[in-house]
Amino acid sequence: MDILEEQRKYFKTGETLSVNYRINALIKLKESILNNIEDLVEAFKSDYNKEEFDVYSTEVGLVLNELNYMIKHVKRLAKPKRVRTSLMNLPSKGYIYKEPYGNVLIVSPWNYPFQLTMMPLIGAIATGNTVYIKCSRNTPMVSKVIERILSVFDNKYIYVMENTKENMKNLFDLKFDYIFYTGSTKIAKELMEKQAKYLTPMTLELGGKSPCIIDKDADLKKCARRVVWGKYLNAGQTCVAPDYILIHKDVKREFIKYVLQDVQDFYYENGSLKESFTHVINESSLNVLLSLIDKEKVIFGGKVANNTLEPTIIDDVSFTDEIMKEEIFGPIMPLIEYSNIDEVIEYLKELEKPLALYCFTKNKQVEKKILNNLSFGGGCINDTIMYLTEEKLPFGGVGYSGMGSYHGKKSFETFSHQKSILKKHPSLELTMKYPPYNQKKKNFLKFYFRIK
Repeated sequence: MDILEEQRKYFKTGETLSVNYRINALIKLKESILNNIEDLVEAFKSDYNKEEFDVYSTEVGLVLNELNYMIKHVKRLAKPKRVRTSLMNLPSKGYIYKEPYGNVLIVSPWNYPFQLTMMPLIGAIATGNTVYIKCSRNTPMVSKVIERILSVFDNKYIYVMENTKENMKNLFDLKFDYIFYTGSTKIAKELMEKQAKYLTPMTLELGGKSPCIIDKDADLKKCARRVVWGKYLNAGQTCVAPDYILIHKDVKREFIKYVLQDVQDFYYENGSLKESFTHVINESSLNVLLSLIDKEKVIFGGKVANNTLEPTIIDDVSFTDEIMKEEIFGPIMPLIEYSNIDEVIEYLKELEKPLALYCFTKNKQVEKKILNNLSFGGGCINDTIMYLTEEKLPFGGVGYSGMGSYHGKKSFETFSHQKSILKKHPSLELTMKYPPYNQKKKNFLKFYFRIK
């Protein structure tokens, strides 16, 4: 592709390496976003009926927060870091230089198309890369606004790819210096396979079935409120949504009572689902979701109108049910009851590592068992979703839920190579390493490395 070649040439000029250049680019990006917010809100409404408040809170707000962080801290983050060196290299100094990879590909998904394009883009700009962007075809109106926002930059610096079948067909065969992909595990495997010939480093932000454990001593009223919000945010189309609920049998009935109350308070008016409830992205996804619903186990919801699946709750679910085989990615809440937390932990150990895990408990021992025995990307104790809003907490998966992480300082580290430099004195040094080797040198070496 000609654009990619232009980006390679532009990067080699060194213009993007200037810290002032990066800061100015981040400021320009911020201004362009602010100039297009109204169009962005309308685009989300058009693509899948996303409410204005949710556009601000889950898309624009997080992006502006990340921009403000980078604009403020990029000078400090870009400075070479001085590190102590050992006696073996006396006299010397150690430095870690952060250099951009070069030409970065960002592939973003449809569920949070603005946030999950802009957040990695901010990191790539802050570290001095050029960027090639592939947006989702499932949100065409949002993609158009993103393209308009980024039109303030030359294509040789930041480019939004035209979403044609031909471009997409060849995209993963092209050579990039770094790839940041957010999407499905299936496509991530194909991407890795095609990029193996280039040994391309990459960050993969995927998903999986993120469990939510509710212990018998949880504050059920608060717990239900936080779970309902996290589950049905964006109509459940959130990679870190609580996928299914593991609820202690002694408190299940009471928990359901609060959940039903909160669902009505949040999403219904005069007995009808509010028109502002987010749509399922398309008919294909809706049909998949409907195929997962066991009507005999539905205790609330399950109805559909105009690509809107109402908040649905399914009780008495088992791990062998169809709905437990794949990530749900929709407004369906399965309830699985348990009686022994140790058995739950042992079972979860056998599953693929999820992107997120949530636990509601006041019991420190239960909390400790879960954190020490289960591997997952990240999560919350006594909340859902909100850990990813903290810029000081890296966000990312592990195993089948992804590799690498970003946000805040971690984004700067993700999009830059850490180049280590040992700076020796031009003439002074310890001569220990040079032959011939005598007993005195051997004794010192054994002492230094604590060899008995």
